This record gives sequence, C-alpha cells and structure tokens, in this order.
Amino acid sequence: MSAPRLEIRLDRIHHNAKTLVDRLALLGVGVVGVTKAALGLPEIARTLISAGVTGIGDSRIENIETMRRAGLPCDFTLIRSPMISQAERVVAHADVSHNTEIDVVERLSACAQAQGRTHGVLLMVELGDLRDGILPAQLPEFVGQVLRLPNIAFRGIGTNLACQSGVAPDQENMDVLSSLADSLEATLGVDVETVSGGNSANLGWALSTADPGRVNALRLGEAILLGRDPLHRKAIEGLHTNAFTLVAEVIECKRKPTKPWGELGQTAFGPVKARTDRGVISQAILALGRQDIDPDGLEAPDGMEVLGASSDHLVLDAGPSSPAIGSEVMLQLNYSALLRAMTSPFVTRVISEGDGKAEDRGLASGVAT
Repeated sequence: MSAPRLEIRLDRIHHNAKTLVDRLALLGVGVVGVTKAALGLPEIARTLISAGVTGIGDSRIENIETMRRAGLPCDFTLIRSPMISQAERVVAHADVSHNTEIDVVERLSACAQAQGRTHGVLLMVELGDLRDGILPAQLPEFVGQVLRLPNIAFRGIGTNLACQSGVAPDQENMDVLSSLADSLEATLGVDVETVSGGNSANLGWALSTADPGRVNALRLGEAILLGRDPLHRKAIEGLHTNAFTLVAEVIECKRKPTKPWGELGQTAFGPVKARTDRGVISQAILALGRQDIDPDGLEAPDGMEVLGASSDHLVLDAGPSSPAIGSEVMLQLNYSALLRAMTSPFVTRVISEGDGKAEDRGLASGVAT
C-alpha cells in the first residue's frame, strides 16, 4: 500500500457524529456537519448525513460542488462569506451562505434572479473574536437591507468564536446572540429561523448549559472528525480520537547526535528550534514534510518523538527502536495537520467502513465536554 497515506475510519466518524447529534438534540440544537478539514470528501459527508446532521457546511464552494456532483441528499451551507467573484457559483450550488457584506448579498441577489433561484442568507455577528461578523449595533439596518433584496431569503443569524482570537463561547455571549434574535423579530417583524451559536468550541458551553436560549444550531467539524474540544484540545468523553491515522514510510534510520554542529543560521522555515542535548539517538526520517502536514500537529507512537521537519522530511527520535528502511510509522494528527494532509496531492486517502469489532477502542473517557 502506498505511503504517505491517511487511513480513515468511517464507522468512528459516524459514532462521533451520532453521539453529538443525540446529545445536542436533547437541548433542541441541531448539528451542521462541517467538511472543510476533509476536503469535502463525499464519503465523509455521506457518513455525517447518515448520523443525523441537519446539513453540510463547508468554507469552499469547490468542496460543495464536489459533494453536489456526488448526489448527496442534503442542504449545503457555505460557511465563509462568499467571494463576490464566485457569487454565481455560490447561488448555483449552495442553499445558504454566511454573509457580512451587503455588496456581496446584492450580488447574490442578482445571480439568484438570473438563475431563477432563491438563495438563503445567514448573517454573521461579531461578538468579540474579531474575525468575520457584523457589529451588533449595525445588524438591524443590515437585516432591513437584506429583506428588500429579491430572491434572497433571510434565514437567521450566527456567530463564530475561538478561531481568530480564542474568545471562548459562554453563557454571556450566547445570551447576547439570543437577545439579538429576539430584538430583530420584535423590531422588524422578521422570523429568525436559525440562530447558529458557533463551532466545535461551543460544545463545552452547550453541553453544560441548562438553557441554550435561541441557539438552535451548531457547526461541528473538529469535534466529529477528531473527537476533541478545540478550546483545550482535550478528548471528548465517549468519542473516538483516532478516526484518522497518518502512515509514513521510513527512508533513513541512523545513530546521530541530537545537537547540530557548525555555525547556525535560519532554516528554510525560519529560526532553528532549540534542541536538548541527549547525546546520540536513533534518528529516523520519514518521507513526509511540511508540504504535506503541520509537523507541530503530529503525535508520534509511544517511545518516539517528532523532532522537526523540512519540506519533504519528517525527523523522529526513534527512541529505543531502530525502524527498518521501508517500514511504516503510524502518526495521529490534530486539526491543523489533518487539514494540510487532506489537501496534499502526495497523501493517499484510504477509506474503511471498519470491521464492526472495534467500536469501543480509542474511545475517550473522563472528559465530559
């Protein structure tokens, strides 16, 4: 089998999605399954749909087009504000898009008229993370402008936290979002159908609150795919953290000192990271590099440690072992490493439905997120 490769277990992804869908349903909160880290892979999207998500969200219209061509039976939401240059494609292939600029919504309206379609718009509100979003004070005027546009359906409001500045979703900022929905309905007489509270970082709040207020939707990607809470990178109780495994081949293994010698400058990727002198070690090199993954997002097997990477080489301290040339090393990934591996043309994807016998292996425990 070729390497490097991502081994993908659909049964584990299904388990994670179904578990979160069921837990959030008790609060009246639906789940939009986010596929952007999976490059819109139709097999993964189909797995999320079978687990009960209300729709699929992705940040790239190209991924949505791929899933449309696969004939997936669901609504698609473009969760990044559309590029105005792609408005025609957005209207043709996405049912809903997240928006923050009236110029873009006006262009979507014109394209929707030309195509004889109605396009749904969900407006994103800035609640402190300082990424995308309309300031709350400007929201009523913006909604009023949207309501006047032909072939545009106002679907609701949402927010995004924790991605840019690390602002944590909590009861206070979620209450603000709920209050904004109430205010829009009272002042404009509009139906705020969807109140999208945020992403996987919202799970800690959602599963600990007694009252989610108006929040009735979350957009979940990392929590489903990797079984982790993005705020603290901790495993979520009852979820698989090993639905994805990265496998790479050993191309060199030699005894070498841990510290370089000679005058040091910068590497191709910036300043050299300091290394602790541990004497001579068994150093293994894998045929994998920064062009394929984020080396800081990899977890080596027990007894091994990732020391660094260049464009095409991943350097490991192999510990007490000396892996044979041509042998393979299995690595776990965080969100950043997964995102890059899925987009690398050099990483093969191997998809498995699972054997049905390992449902309880790799399940996290003790972290009740």
